[in-house]
Amino acid sequence: MGCCVSTSSRSTCSSGSRGEAVSPLCFEIGFCGTQRTKRTFSDHVITLQNLPSVPNRIFTNGKSRTSCIFTQQGRKGINQDAMIVWEDFMSEDVTFCGVFDGHGPQGHLVACKVRDALPLKLLSSMHSYHSRQNGSGGACLKGDLKKSDGSPEDRLNCLWKETFMKSYKAMDKELRSHPNLDCFCSGSTAVTIVKQGNNLFMGYIGDSRAVMGSKDSNGSMVAIQLTVDLKPDLPREAERIKKCKGRVFALQDEPEVPRVWLPFDDAPGLAMARAFGDFCLKEYGVISIPEFSHRLLTERDQFIVLASDGVWDVLSNEEVVEIVSLAPTRSSAARILVDSAAREWKLKYPTSKMDDCAVVCLFLDGKMDTESDYEEQGLSSATVQSNHSGNAIETDDGQKSELYLPRNFTVRSSEESDSYGRLAAEFEGNVDAVSTEDQNWSGLEGVTRVNSLVQLPRFSEERPNP
Repeated sequence: MGCCVSTSSRSTCSSGSRGEAVSPLCFEIGFCGTQRTKRTFSDHVITLQNLPSVPNRIFTNGKSRTSCIFTQQGRKGINQDAMIVWEDFMSEDVTFCGVFDGHGPQGHLVACKVRDALPLKLLSSMHSYHSRQNGSGGACLKGDLKKSDGSPEDRLNCLWKETFMKSYKAMDKELRSHPNLDCFCSGSTAVTIVKQGNNLFMGYIGDSRAVMGSKDSNGSMVAIQLTVDLKPDLPREAERIKKCKGRVFALQDEPEVPRVWLPFDDAPGLAMARAFGDFCLKEYGVISIPEFSHRLLTERDQFIVLASDGVWDVLSNEEVVEIVSLAPTRSSAARILVDSAAREWKLKYPTSKMDDCAVVCLFLDGKMDTESDYEEQGLSSATVQSNHSGNAIETDDGQKSELYLPRNFTVRSSEESDSYGRLAAEFEGNVDAVSTEDQNWSGLEGVTRVNSLVQLPRFSEERPNP
């Protein structure tokens, strides 16, 4: 089931009539050989088994050359969020980032599986294209394409769009046939970006979000939302779901949270219109086809924040950008943002269980703090790694007064109703279906994950005739 990417030789780009080797990226896939010793996509085989040994790939709390990442478990059970930054992805000028928010009984396993396998599928798709182009004598062009180039940029954009589409489709197909992972009522969001030079390519499903911090003409920091929260009440999403006989409506006690329901059962109540997994709803309008977009970065663009909805439920885009821009060190920005979200959860929704939070901060100028910055913040590398389990930590509420913050409305603002207690009892008999490693995963949390699913469908009952 795993991906494998391998090549047997390097390719070279030539420029001009003299046929000199040059360093710009290949147009088609963003990498090519040069006279210098550089790691390229063709240098080694990458499989799921040897992912831990791949250099410049981080997925636990910490930092890299150009980014910092941090996740913290909420109050709902096991941490179901996953994240990744992979620098030198394909070539030295390409970076892959992603945040994945799982839901359902095995959502944490789905999120981690997608985190590991999806980048490899992108690599595999690009490698296949590269092989075809080599066989047909495809030309190399520069990777950093300007808008004035017109057609080359369109070709690059179309290539990445096709790559994202194929990779997301292959990822969902693998989850459907996975022998040890039940994704029938479990799934995951995904917000993924590939930065290639000054080109930013984005593919995403679900309600995890990407926001960019950029400076305006006055030098003030502004927030630019790069993705759309794909909720069931978006007109095009609702139309597709209803055409497929799925139902979209909100529960009476949470009218601000539209959900997707089976046509014959008030389940599972998924709070998003697109996701990996969730195969009980795939025939009824929920899809894994990503939204894709391309953006040319400028010198004004400072950083990109990817985060799960545990952050966006309590902090606005503007507040997130402000927190990251004012962080005392770049390497602490993700942790400080998660801590800020934890405080807001306690202030604003004291009767709600805080959701898991995962944050990736990618700094676009390629610069990062030195290791000493961890010590200045009292955050050693060992401490950062030890927090990967994401255990919820108490934070000081301080004297901060409560302010209204825009939400993306996937939060319950009151205690769970009695029906959830009954649902937990019904699910208790099926706890053995969950792997033994998830012993801290209660039946209640496994069913509800309050912000994503309401209950599991009962397929033992006879379906009414349409």
